[in-house]
Amino acid sequence: MPKITINGQTIEVAAGTSVIQAAVKLNIPIAHYCWHEGLSVAGACRMCMVEIEKVPKLQIACNTPVTDGMIVHTDTEKVKDAVKWALDFHLINHPLDCPICDQAGECKLQDYYMNYGLYTPEMGERKVKKAKAVSLGDRVVLDQERCILCSRCVRFTAEVSKTNELGIFNRGDRSVIGTFENRPLNNKYSVNTVDICPVGALTSKDFRFKQRVWFLKDFDTLCNGCSAGCNVVVSYNQNGVFRSRPRVNHDVNGYWMCDEGREFYRYTNKEFRLEQVVERNSELGGAAVRGKPVALAVQEIAGQLKNHVAQNPDGVAIVLTAQYTVEEYDALIGALTQMKIKNFFHWKNNEETFDEFDGLLLRGDKNPNTAGLVKVLKKYGVGGSWKDFEAGAKAKKFKAALVAGPENQSVYPDLAKRVEAVSQCGEVIWLTSCKNDLFNGFKWQVPMKSFIEKEGTFVNHKGMEQKIKAGLKIIPNAVSLKEFAVGIKESAGVAP
Repeated sequence: MPKITINGQTIEVAAGTSVIQAAVKLNIPIAHYCWHEGLSVAGACRMCMVEIEKVPKLQIACNTPVTDGMIVHTDTEKVKDAVKWALDFHLINHPLDCPICDQAGECKLQDYYMNYGLYTPEMGERKVKKAKAVSLGDRVVLDQERCILCSRCVRFTAEVSKTNELGIFNRGDRSVIGTFENRPLNNKYSVNTVDICPVGALTSKDFRFKQRVWFLKDFDTLCNGCSAGCNVVVSYNQNGVFRSRPRVNHDVNGYWMCDEGREFYRYTNKEFRLEQVVERNSELGGAAVRGKPVALAVQEIAGQLKNHVAQNPDGVAIVLTAQYTVEEYDALIGALTQMKIKNFFHWKNNEETFDEFDGLLLRGDKNPNTAGLVKVLKKYGVGGSWKDFEAGAKAKKFKAALVAGPENQSVYPDLAKRVEAVSQCGEVIWLTSCKNDLFNGFKWQVPMKSFIEKEGTFVNHKGMEQKIKAGLKIIPNAVSLKEFAVGIKESAGVAP
């Protein structure tokens, strides 16, 4: 393995490693636009110039392999001057859009200008005008004037999504990124092109003009859109969550995430959420009563379940979706089995396409913790299928049903049909983070925390355990399934 010394720091790297990759391992910054670790090398931007001892000319770090004993300098005056001139050429036709650009605040053009530029432009020619706000597809907008032709987006569609919608058209300073005729940028991973765009040329229609990035905070979590378990970063402020982006994990999702998973954040926000307990009061003619404290509601629910079990241990059904954490399942199933409840059912969504996989990330199992739920059901020796539950409900076997419903209801396309089956049970307690008119006829609706408001473990399709953490509190009255289980246990008088 060759050794390289960069700015006085020495590291041993694998053969074939480039200088810029070695610098990343040493946390030494090298200016670059076109290079991305998840894509092939283009060597187009000429920003990553470095000085190598015994080599007469500056070299680009992205396409220069490490050789044993190589000594590299990234911070000499010669390097800084080369980067400044490269930046000067990149900015020749770049518009002064910073005040209205979504990328402002996290733009490499701005960062590098402050680090290497701070010069007075010397071009006397007028800037070349190009098209603005060009829709490339359902999710992505292009501003051709801002594009520096790094080709990251083109390489992404060629090498990662393998859909090849994008190309570079025309020549010279008239060159632009665009889509081929009748081939819009509508692949399932299209917004990754926005993530990897180093300037504000590509922007997301969903996030565009919604927030300035300096008003947002980030925290790390996992996507709950399917069983891949992609690592993501969520951006939020006091008004809610505004976007999600992929977080690098080479064992799970690499550098990418699918477009479907990016939409999960919406269902954590207040406008979609159930904010308080809803009770159908038979003494008031079935009218909905709202605002009862969650602790009191859980106490009453525990008493009702206990009464049903006393009358008939087989008369209570527990229906679980795979959208909660391992710790929550363990607490709930443990508490309910101690209450002598026997009937637990795993509600799978999309059963016809459950085992599908697109070859990159997207999976047919649209739940983050199917493996975790199955593991806990086996631990307690319980668990039936949805068909088993449906047969029991149809036969009027169940006088009460408790459903830990899906948080991400958008991935449950047959929700209405499943709700109809549940409604055949006598008394229904529906635990949900999101409101839905379909649940209005049930005895209880209890507001649950979303996955960004609690901590725990998800197990992905590979069996890999990954932790989520509580990032913020959106619904003050919401509880986790574990907190609900503890309340049930205490109220039912079950021994700890």
